[in-house]
Amino acid sequence: MKIAMVGQFPPHIGGVGVHIHSLAKELVKNGEEVFVITYPHKDIKDIDGIHVIGTYGPNIAGIRSLFFALFGTIQLIRIIKKYDIDIIHGHYLYPSGIVAVLASVFTKKKVYVTSHGSDMFCLYPQHKFMQPIIKFVLKHADVVLVVSEALKEEILKLNIPNIENKVKINWNTVDIEKFQPNEEYKFKKELKIAKDQPIILFIGNIIKRKNIATILDAKKLLKEDCTLLVVGDGPLLNSLKSKVESEKISDVIFTGARNDIEHIIPSSNLLILPSYSESFGLVLIEALSCGKPVIGSNVGGIKEIITEDVGLLVEPTDSKELAKAIDLVLSNNEIMEKFQSNARKRAIDFSKIEIPYYE
Repeated sequence: MKIAMVGQFPPHIGGVGVHIHSLAKELVKNGEEVFVITYPHKDIKDIDGIHVIGTYGPNIAGIRSLFFALFGTIQLIRIIKKYDIDIIHGHYLYPSGIVAVLASVFTKKKVYVTSHGSDMFCLYPQHKFMQPIIKFVLKHADVVLVVSEALKEEILKLNIPNIENKVKINWNTVDIEKFQPNEEYKFKKELKIAKDQPIILFIGNIIKRKNIATILDAKKLLKEDCTLLVVGDGPLLNSLKSKVESEKISDVIFTGARNDIEHIIPSSNLLILPSYSESFGLVLIEALSCGKPVIGSNVGGIKEIITEDVGLLVEPTDSKELAKAIDLVLSNNEIMEKFQSNARKRAIDFSKIEIPYYE
């Protein structure tokens, strides 16, 4: 079988790219031929037996999705006809979903779409002009995959005809061989952080939804001595750096985007994800796979991952509650050891890649 996927893919950094890459590798392993249509990038190349094709247009935040919707559709139709593709699979309802659905109109191929979260939790409610487009994608897709129960519930609320029969849960997964406990402290050495200095870690896009400002506010309230590492890039990076400087928040390091987080997480003591909304939270299971406790906001897919055996849930708007949670984990050896001993067991629950039943 030949499958064409559409969406973010390495060398682009992000959770969706990780998901597509993992799924595509498993399909190739099973003898399928996989093509991926992704955003423009100068370093695009085939990897792991996967054919990777870039599109045209500027790769600029804010307008790149428009160009991708146009040029991605053209590129996908070309690939479908040239290689006689059997299945189309778009990751994100927009723009990848609309690319997949429009291409199917011209080629009559079966369409799968995966909603990864921000398309329904952010794009749909915040931009009214996007609502008919997303509904169009959901209506015309043959199968709609979602990465959490919370996301499924959000889509069912739209009352699209027959949608309850099309929506299926397809969890994100973690590579437990890649993300492992490792006590070599390599990343601490790189940043010249003392071996015994605790690290609390955030990894993700530096955007409003990820709620990094609340971590900074909590950092000011902490009783426990620790260093906060913020790994990622995004539009709020400079304003957050200014906040740290103007409010004299000590021991905060911004690393920028990194593509080696499997080496960063093991050097930390605790990972924090206080998002206002989150469909899943891939970085949580990556941290758990490394044997690390996690703290996350009590929303969406986060509360489906964090159990009382591996971490704590907090309200995303309460910096005092977050600070107390961080202090509790760092100061209480019994709690820390409990979370650490159960973390990898919990990650194993998300370690098996479930291939959608393509037909």
